[in-house]
Amino acid sequence: MSYAIVGFGAVGQALARAFARKHIKVAVASRRPPEALAPQARAIGPTVVAKSLRDALEADTIILAVPFGEHREVAKALPNWEGKTVIDAMNALVPLEELDGLLSSAFVAKAFAGAKLVKGFNHLIAATLAADPIVEGGHRVVFLSSDDEDAIAPVAALAKQLGFAPVKLGKLNEGGALVHARGRSWGQLIFQDLFKKEQ
Repeated sequence: MSYAIVGFGAVGQALARAFARKHIKVAVASRRPPEALAPQARAIGPTVVAKSLRDALEADTIILAVPFGEHREVAKALPNWEGKTVIDAMNALVPLEELDGLLSSAFVAKAFAGAKLVKGFNHLIAATLAADPIVEGGHRVVFLSSDDEDAIAPVAALAKQLGFAPVKLGKLNEGGALVHARGRSWGQLIFQDLFKKEQ
């Protein structure tokens, strides 16, 4: 399984740190050329590799960490998203009318036709996401939701590999609504920094 993070702002870098901590290889890309990202990527760790957007999108699993309005540009970079898993780590701080009445991830899913879309890693602020998720015998919780049940399992496995405790919330419009931030309406689980103790 290969991984890429698209977007290298605070959230993208926080996720890259999580991969680096566990020595898992991940490509990082943004609108800037890879040469511009390379020094920061190297500073995070040797398994974090700056690539062009096109090269990064060869990964099996792509984490979207761009500002919400830019996801359509990323979607246009591939003619077909079949076989890809897209993890939506964005929050839509836009007016509701811009989302056609949909939850933000359902709106994003329309742009990435053919992809398996999973909402995840979005409910924590970047500084928390960047911190070691293993604290006092517990693992920091990340919430996952998707309309594709099969898509959640590999993303949950990745979250565990990164040291998090994945909690499945079901479909995007059900439990997924708890972690959606859109306009001025925020799900109840946004910014809830929860831990799960080892069983």
